[in-house]
Parts: sequence; structure tokens; C-alpha cells
Amino acid sequence: MTEARYWQPHGDSGGVRCTLCPHVCVLAPGAAGRCGARVNAGGRLHLSTWGRSSGFCIDPVEKKPFAHVLPGSATLSFGGFGCNLACACCQNWAISGARGGHGPAHDAEAIAAAALREGCRSVAITYNEPLIALEWATEVAAAVRGRGLRMLGVSAGYLAEAARPEFFAAFDAVNIDLKAFSDSTYRHLCGARLGPVLDTLRHGVHASRAWIEITTLVIPGVNDGDAEIAALAAWVAAELSPDVPLHLSAFHPAHRMRDRPPTPPATLRRARDLARAEGLRFVYLGNLADAEEETARCPGCGAAALVRAGYDLIACHLDDRGRCRACGAAVPGVFDGPPGDWGGRRRAVTIPSKS
Repeated sequence: MTEARYWQPHGDSGGVRCTLCPHVCVLAPGAAGRCGARVNAGGRLHLSTWGRSSGFCIDPVEKKPFAHVLPGSATLSFGGFGCNLACACCQNWAISGARGGHGPAHDAEAIAAAALREGCRSVAITYNEPLIALEWATEVAAAVRGRGLRMLGVSAGYLAEAARPEFFAAFDAVNIDLKAFSDSTYRHLCGARLGPVLDTLRHGVHASRAWIEITTLVIPGVNDGDAEIAALAAWVAAELSPDVPLHLSAFHPAHRMRDRPPTPPATLRRARDLARAEGLRFVYLGNLADAEEETARCPGCGAAALVRAGYDLIACHLDDRGRCRACGAAVPGVFDGPPGDWGGRRRAVTIPSKS
């Protein structure tokens, strides 16, 4: 284990209070927080999952999902164990629900070297919640950027104010899951609250250099109401920016929500129309086989800028800096060089563990 940051002593019996996220867990000696990754060892907070990975895979960057980040490129994806939310719909519940350190430990430099060797243009921490291992994420980010690559993250954004600057400084782009636009739904669906996530999004967009995209899983009967979708989109447009991409993804039964049906395509398309009507310029539909719903259009002339089918980039009509070749308008995002040709492939990769 490695000593963690964001904690303070609590009481006279060796307890500690973790201040990384809004749960502010109080841990007796030997106890772990709700995330399962941060542990009181000898009256000091430690990260039990340092260097531990649940697996490595080379993915298309579009799968994270990122629509405006290094289009067509490959990213070395990996995750750890644990999560500070307890979402009933979690697709990766086996690793997000795991507690403590599991599997072999890896070195940050070895991860960065593997990404470069495999032709990836970025490394993404995904599959589980990266912020609960913030100290480890920052070390990986330093190694990755040292090789000239980008660092990406996929997070639920349930983070305390004091830790937000360090979290976003570690990433070039972050996709944040906005689970719903109702505090009641957050409490029942995830065991969390809406307000801190909205504050995290504000910080990411207005007080960091990271590029931010948002994903909302549209769940029938939970968060698919017209009023809620419209309110969510209106908040993003007004409080963040009309240029923040919103991914509306189809729900598929999983974990503790196997009794609900998948999201109908018509529901997603209606949600898309509502979001656009509230002023959002870039709305994409996920888990839906429809190339038009994944096409990025130029905000200047409306021409197709990035044409995708699934995770395959079919055509790119942007220059190396993300400007439309038809009218010269800039598409906001992270664009650095020509588009990639990784396509929709997914391939596991082995990285030597520490001895």
C-alpha cells in the first residue's frame, strides 16, 4: 500500500477521515472507505489498490466514449478495483464492487511504454472509478505525458472540491457520467447526490484545461422523462457550454436492474431532439447502430465533420487542428494531427507486472 492524500486524523483512537469525495468516510484502524480502495493502516490513510489493474485492452477512443478526442485513434484502456458509487445499473459491477488490492501490481512507466509500443495515442483509466485512486492516476499521467501521449479518464465525478484541481490536472480529457438530473434518483440509483457532480462538471469546464464530455445512460422509467432530459440539457448549455458533447446512451439490463427493458431507439431520438432544442450543439446517441447519430457536424456550416459507423471512423473532414475543411470553423475538442485508422477493433494486451 501507498500513503494517500486527502485525509485528516479523526478522534483519539487512530481513526481517520477521508476527504477525497463527498462521502467523507470516517475509518477506524484497519477499515476501508465506501470505495474499498482507501484504507486506514496504522492511523494513516493508504491506497490499497496502488498499481493494481483489472486488465489492459486497446480500444478505439470512441468507445470511452469520446467524440471530439483524437478521432479514429487507439487508446490503451485499463481500470482498477472499487468505486465510491454503488450504481444499480453498473455494467462493470464485478470490479467496481471489489474491495482491496487484487491482481499483480504494475509500474506507471511500463504502462506508458506499452501504449507507445502498441501505437496508441493515449492512455485511458476506465472500467471502474479513477478518482478513488487519484494518487496512482497522477503518477500514470506523468509517465504517459512524458512519452508524448494524452491521458484520458472516465469518471462519475463524485469528488470533493479540494481534490478537483489535482484530478483534472491529471487528464487531457474526461468523460463524466451524469447519471440523472434528479437528486432523488442519484440517492436511490447510486447512493450519492447530484450537487457535487454538477460542481465537478463546472470545475472541469471552467477551471481546468481538460476537455470535458458527458454521458447519460437513459434508463426507461428512471431518468427518461422529457422534463428531466430537457432540464439536464438546459443546465449543460447554460452552466457549462453549448459546445460540451452530450452522449445519450441506451440502457441494457445489468447488475441489479435486470428487470427493466432496454432503452427503445425512439426514446433516445426524442431525448436527442430535446437536448438540441435546449441549445446543445453536439448530441450523440450511444449503443445504437445508426451512423447519423454518431456523426459530428461542423458548428459553422453544418457539414459532416467526423463520420462514424459504430466505433469506426469512416471519414474525417477536419484538418490536423480540428478545423472544418469546408468553412474553416473550429470543432472544439482535442485534435492533434491526422485521424487514426484503428477502427472498431478491441485487443487485450499484456504488460509485465512488477517483480
